[in-house]
Amino acid sequence: MTQYTLKQASVLLQSKQISAVELASAYLAAIAEKNPALNGYITIDQDKTLAEARAADERIAQGNASALTGVPVAYKDIFCQTGWRSACSSKMLDNFVSPYTATVVQNLLDEGMVTLGRTNMDEFAMGSTNETSFYGATKNPWNLEHVPGGSSGGSAAVVAARLAPAALGSDTGGSIRQPASHCGITGIKPTYGTVSRFGMVAYASSFDQAGPMAQTAEDCAILLNAMAGFDPKDSTSLEREKEDYTRDLDKPLKGVKIGLPKEYFSEGNSTDVQTALQHTIDLLKTQGAELVEVSLPQTKLSIPAYYVLASAEASTNLSRYDGVRYGHRAAQFSDLEEMYGKTRAEGFGNEVKRRIMIGTYVLSHGYYDAYYLKAQKLRRLVADDFQTAFARCDLILAPTAPTAAPKIGADSSPVETYLSDIYTIAVNLAGLPALTLPAGFSGGGLPIGVQLIGNYFSEARILGAAHQIQLNSDWHQKTCK
Repeated sequence: MTQYTLKQASVLLQSKQISAVELASAYLAAIAEKNPALNGYITIDQDKTLAEARAADERIAQGNASALTGVPVAYKDIFCQTGWRSACSSKMLDNFVSPYTATVVQNLLDEGMVTLGRTNMDEFAMGSTNETSFYGATKNPWNLEHVPGGSSGGSAAVVAARLAPAALGSDTGGSIRQPASHCGITGIKPTYGTVSRFGMVAYASSFDQAGPMAQTAEDCAILLNAMAGFDPKDSTSLEREKEDYTRDLDKPLKGVKIGLPKEYFSEGNSTDVQTALQHTIDLLKTQGAELVEVSLPQTKLSIPAYYVLASAEASTNLSRYDGVRYGHRAAQFSDLEEMYGKTRAEGFGNEVKRRIMIGTYVLSHGYYDAYYLKAQKLRRLVADDFQTAFARCDLILAPTAPTAAPKIGADSSPVETYLSDIYTIAVNLAGLPALTLPAGFSGGGLPIGVQLIGNYFSEARILGAAHQIQLNSDWHQKTCK
């Protein structure tokens, strides 16, 4: 019963072939069985879940349900929800029960969706492997010895393991798309400002964006319809007309120009990734899409620019965790300064400390111009590159990651781990929308995804193209044992 896509679950609920309580109970039973080995969920509350499911059944019986009423969903631990622990997978917030609800979660609750629980993630969303979590690493459901990707690794793993039909993730430098690729599911990062950030714990405020993760592009489109919209509580939220992200799902790909950036098809990718890209290119050709070569010459600059800017914003955002008002507080200290120092030393993990220190350094007097200001200029160059490319094409096809998911504990240095985000980060620097969809498997049987990148506000077009690819392939239907 837990194999359904979001669309299938919606149809069964609407036609009353299944009740929301039955569906939620089936997922809770599957979670109880499989999650201990996977460590995808870190907070479960059966009573709350079943209470939401009973309320959804009442709405359906009264005839005032929406298409999403009764459909279960999982939330990355970065989204606050009243009465739930929202720890951001950090010791710092291990005891924090949220007194308010994030706008995007509220939007889905208003639709009548049923909360399954909170999913594991890299601490404060800082990481690409899900290994920096205070609650231990999430495992990749395709092979428990491998990482699921990060930072939304828990959300990707529970959708791939069919322990949720859909989940919410957040993407700061690839944190929806890279785990979606490693776990063989679909995930989209919308245009910056499309989905409210209110109640989503901030890492790097000018990059963070929430987005849906599900089995198919169609599911992501349905979920994005409910998630997106202007929010006066978020100063970066965009005032735009509501749009229907499902409108292009049936549009054929004939005549659509797909850009292939020559910098992305280099020797840096594993042969498995090259093969998956080639599969997708062949598929696009057979459907009548036009393929054109484009160039994104500043790609290599995106990693240093991102890690300077994101770390600077993180050091500012994380200064609020001081042990005074909420969260972890050191047990023993002699004065206020010592309390701050000990609290932060105990509460944050190594990766978070590393980024706070980098961020504080680049913002300090004497280094601001040399690093921070320079990185902002590079950000502009990266964004301009994309605009030049989009003058020649409608969408860009790119790899999501240079390889399939690495092993847990693979001794790579922080810099090597940062470099694995080479294809995702530029999109966040520019604030563009991008989607990852499954496109093949490695020799070791691990999923590989590819990216479709569009210009600002072209989510419907991206989702439509991905849906057409999925109608003509079956990578997204493969399930792990």
